[in-house]
Amino acid sequence: MSRFGALRNRLLPAVLTALGVSLIAGGLLTYTGAVQPAPEADASEIIVTAPPSPPPSVVLPTIPPPGTLEPTASPTIPADRVATRVVVPALKIDLPIVKGPATKVLCNVAMYAEAPGLVQPGFPGSFYLYGHARKGMFLPLLDQSKKNNGKAMLNMLVEVYTSDNMRLTYYITEVRRHVPKSNGFTDPLSRTSDTLWLQTSEGPKGTPTVLQVVALPLSAAPADPAAAHPTPHPLVCT
Repeated sequence: MSRFGALRNRLLPAVLTALGVSLIAGGLLTYTGAVQPAPEADASEIIVTAPPSPPPSVVLPTIPPPGTLEPTASPTIPADRVATRVVVPALKIDLPIVKGPATKVLCNVAMYAEAPGLVQPGFPGSFYLYGHARKGMFLPLLDQSKKNNGKAMLNMLVEVYTSDNMRLTYYITEVRRHVPKSNGFTDPLSRTSDTLWLQTSEGPKGTPTVLQVVALPLSAAPADPAAAHPTPHPLVCT
């Protein structure tokens, strides 16, 4: 085993433990109080996937033959980039994004998890967003997941706006139902390329599983600053 592999195997349990401590109140990995019945009789994990290729409805530019264009440097992503807005047009989801507090899940916004091993959009690794399954928030994700295990969501587009006035477009490749909170970050922490995760709850407080929707990058383009910087109005949910 390489030195990196050995180090990773020693650090991963510690990272998962740290995440569990820092995000416990947000309900990402663990839950508090008495365990409630799962929202459905069959609570075993279900994963529906699509081939890792762009949706057929999206037309991509033709790639010129090798050697016909001068090489250009890849645009540099600002180190302080943060996500500011998430839009799922087909589901009419449009929410400002804020940093998730360690003590609660807020209403009227989506939140990003900030912890060792997670990244902001566009960087190598997993960008992890979560929000309540409530009207005007991530409820459409939960509703769609209950229909044929969410297959209609595969290849749907997800737009993520960032603080440096960019719009990153992703397409959904996986719908994961009944994911145990106890290992919810295992797969996200294993990703080494730009991957978007959307999470919402599957039931009332105490339900030990969550819904995860996974998306891969499709394109990036400049965005109007006004579109990239919506004013969030977070509320403590009641």
